[in-house]
Amino acid sequence: MGSNFQPLPGFRDFPPREHQLSRYLFEAWARIARRYGFSEYEAPILESADLYLKKSGGELGEQLFRFDDKGGRDIVLRPELTASLARIAAAEQRGYSKPLKWFEIGRCFRYEKPQRGRLREFYQFNADILGETSPAADAELIALSIDVMRELGLEEEDFSVRLSDRGAWLDFCQDHEVAPSRVDEFLQIVDKIERDPEEKLRARLRAFEIELEVVRSFIEDGNASCSAAISVVMEELSARGLDRYVQVDLSIVRGLAYYTGVVFEVFDTRKSLRSVAGGGRYDSLVSIITDGSTDLPATGYAMGDCVIMELLKESPNALLKYQAWQQQQSSCDVYIVIADESKRPDALRLGHAVREAGLSADWPLSPLKVNKQFKAADQTLARFAFVVGSEFPEIKLRNLNSRTEESITPGTNPVEFLRGRMEEPDGPLIA
Repeated sequence: MGSNFQPLPGFRDFPPREHQLSRYLFEAWARIARRYGFSEYEAPILESADLYLKKSGGELGEQLFRFDDKGGRDIVLRPELTASLARIAAAEQRGYSKPLKWFEIGRCFRYEKPQRGRLREFYQFNADILGETSPAADAELIALSIDVMRELGLEEEDFSVRLSDRGAWLDFCQDHEVAPSRVDEFLQIVDKIERDPEEKLRARLRAFEIELEVVRSFIEDGNASCSAAISVVMEELSARGLDRYVQVDLSIVRGLAYYTGVVFEVFDTRKSLRSVAGGGRYDSLVSIITDGSTDLPATGYAMGDCVIMELLKESPNALLKYQAWQQQQSSCDVYIVIADESKRPDALRLGHAVREAGLSADWPLSPLKVNKQFKAADQTLARFAFVVGSEFPEIKLRNLNSRTEESITPGTNPVEFLRGRMEEPDGPLIA
């Protein structure tokens, strides 16, 4: 009987095929981050609850996996990476020249209702720039966000970046006498202006004595005339030829309270999914976390794996690019097919010589029919197979892509022979 145990709601298993998609995504994230000059860091999965409660805002405080450890400490599984980064940067920033350009790919946890593109456990890619006040840093991260999408095979018609300035909303709140203690509450309403029913929006705005038409008019006017920060960002992106991916949209405010300036979100143009990625400026977070002892302006970007994986599966171009990458992956360079079980010791010596030469090799651990061994070789996506049979010390080298085969005569080093063939193209592939 099989086990009835299943992953907990909102958690996933990653058997080899599923893990391969994750590796593809992580490699693309890291490749773009390094292309932009970012250095990798890593934060712990467990953090003090106070770190994330201090300035979480929005719904995040209600979504924490929170518990007391055996030492009586109030701790959480990190729900995102920014607060951890702020803590690390505050402690270490004196040892680094500014700006800091750091990235991490890490596991995060949020206790929320699992749904398409949103789970309780997910991987998140964060790239942040700390110690730089210029909107050019925001432009750098928006450019990075665009290049991440393009690296994954997504094109201009597949996604767009919606750009806003939370600073403009802070001015709006001041002009309309929204109390500073209630600004976050007001911005939560704006954040849902496209999703909530009109009557619900009106009812919530009534508490601020502000009409929905006034808010919508401010958004339309702001979209037509950019703030100073947005103007700089758009100029920077235009110089790179990336402005065609971006549209100004003041309805974007981001849900977290620590954002202070330029904010942006990446959306799929078919609107079948929620925001794919996003980020923005959070100049006060480091100061808040350190009770004012360290003041470090910052701007950041984040993408989770759940939503982007859904988008990759829906985009023909992205799927083709992933499949091309997948075909180049293998668990081993050469599979040792043992056609004559009496020659197993010879096959093991050959396989170990391959491994000692720095190449990868695999073989059946118990007797197996030859056709099943070739099926096993296909499972590893090995490009070559050594066939060790009764004619040993003569062995055969088969190219598993082109289905061609040649003999390696005694006296020829089979490992060096293999190396030579690995540097050559396969020739016509056999389906």
